[in-house]
Amino acid sequence: MSSLSITFPPASRLPRPALLLSLSVLALVLGWALFPGLFSRIDPLLAVPAKALQAPSAEHWFGTDHLGRDLYSRTVHGASLSLRATTLAVLIALLVGGALGLLAGYFSGKLDALLMRLVEVLMAIPSLLLAMAVITVLGFGTLNIALAVGLSSVATFARLSRGEVLRWRGSTFVEAAIASGVGHGAIILRHILPHAAGPVLALAALEFGGAVLAVSALSFLGFGAPPPQPEWGLLIAEGRNFMVAAWWYTSLPGLVVASVVLAANQLARAMQRSWGESR
Repeated sequence: MSSLSITFPPASRLPRPALLLSLSVLALVLGWALFPGLFSRIDPLLAVPAKALQAPSAEHWFGTDHLGRDLYSRTVHGASLSLRATTLAVLIALLVGGALGLLAGYFSGKLDALLMRLVEVLMAIPSLLLAMAVITVLGFGTLNIALAVGLSSVATFARLSRGEVLRWRGSTFVEAAIASGVGHGAIILRHILPHAAGPVLALAALEFGGAVLAVSALSFLGFGAPPPQPEWGLLIAEGRNFMVAAWWYTSLPGLVVASVVLAANQLARAMQRSWGESR
C-alpha cells in the first residue's frame, strides 16, 4: 500500500516576505488603476466645502482636501493616470533603448560608434532636465510626460542591451549559426534575445520605480494633467500649503508613491537574483 508523501521546496526557493509584500502592493495599485470604482465609491471630483481638511476617519480613509474632496478616492483614481504614464514611459525606454543597444552590439563597427556617441550625449544630460526640455517642446500633459520620461531613460537601456548582446554575440553557438548561413533576424530572435532579455527586463522593473518618481515629480511641478485631475504628483503639490494644518494631505499620497517605488525596486532585485542563479 503506497503512502502519500508531501515534499516542500527548499527554503531558499520559497517566496520571501518582502517580495510577497511588494507583489501585494503592486497588485493593489494595479487594481486601483484598472478598476478604481471597485475600491472607492466616492466621486474624486466631488467637492463638499463643509468637509474641508477633515482628518482621516472611517468615512474618509485619507481625510479630505481643502475643497472637501475625498483624498483616498482621488489617490485611487489617480493611480490610473500616474501608472498609465509610468508604464508608457518604461515601454518607450525599453523598446527604443533596447533596439539601439541591440543594433549597436550585434553589428558593431561604425554603427556601434555612432549610436554609442548618441547614447553618451543623452547620458551627459540629467534625466529630469532632459525630460523637462522634451516637455517644453511637446507641451504639457500626461502623455507628453510619459514620452519625456521614456526618452530620458533610453540611454540606460541602450548601454545595458548593448553589453548583453556583445556578451552573447561572441558565443560559440552564435558563431556556429553565422557560419551555417543563418540570417541575422533568426540569430537575433532565436539565439541572442532569449539570453540577453533577462537583465534588460530586470532593469525595466527597476526603472518602473524611477519612472513613478519622475512622473510624479513632473506632475508636482505642474507639467502634467491640469486640476482637478487627481494625478499623484498634483495631489502632493496641492497639499504642500497645508502641511502644518493637514499633515495627511501630502503625507498619505506621498506614502503611496514611496510604497510603489520600494515595491518595484524589491521586485527588480528579485528578478536580478533569479536571473543570476539561472546563468
